[in-house]
Amino acid sequence: MVWTAAGAVSMLVATLLTGWWRVDGPAAPQRQTRISALPLPFSEMDFQLTDHSGRKVGPEDWIGSPTLVFFGFTYCPDICPTTLSDITRWLEQLGEDASRLHAVFITVDPQRDTVQAMAEYVRNFHPSIKGYTGPLDEIDKAARAFRAKYERVPTENGYTMNHTAGVFVYDADGIFAGVIDFHESRDIAVPKIRQVL
Repeated sequence: MVWTAAGAVSMLVATLLTGWWRVDGPAAPQRQTRISALPLPFSEMDFQLTDHSGRKVGPEDWIGSPTLVFFGFTYCPDICPTTLSDITRWLEQLGEDASRLHAVFITVDPQRDTVQAMAEYVRNFHPSIKGYTGPLDEIDKAARAFRAKYERVPTENGYTMNHTAGVFVYDADGIFAGVIDFHESRDIAVPKIRQVL
């Protein structure tokens, strides 16, 4: 009886030790470090783009005013013009307060979206909206900093771009404050913006 109890205890200890060894011990699979899904503060971003007037701009230039950031491209058939029209309506509803905001439109298609193309395109929307382009590596850095995604997709006539469709909202200190989702109603979007004004 004593031998059976001791054997049972030994087996239990061995089982627990084996479990620890495989789950948390040296034989445990390597865990990947989880990368934060939140966009970085402007102060931690490092990229340089050119606005549609030809001026070089970095994220540090947006600190000091609340900022709306949207990624898209001028050849976009629906999401981009719809979202930029939404942003136009939000800014119109804000009235004079809109002048206190940066409204940033960053292309994900710098091959076609030159400074001139961006200047012509943003003329169709609220005058506060500025278009930004630059070398692909700088666009990549910007997208990674905002945790935005985009990819080039071949089509019969060339290519299009898939991309994150939300509008990133930042406060005046350059800290991420939230996202306005695609097709979110004005009754929800405008109060989100007012919170950072």
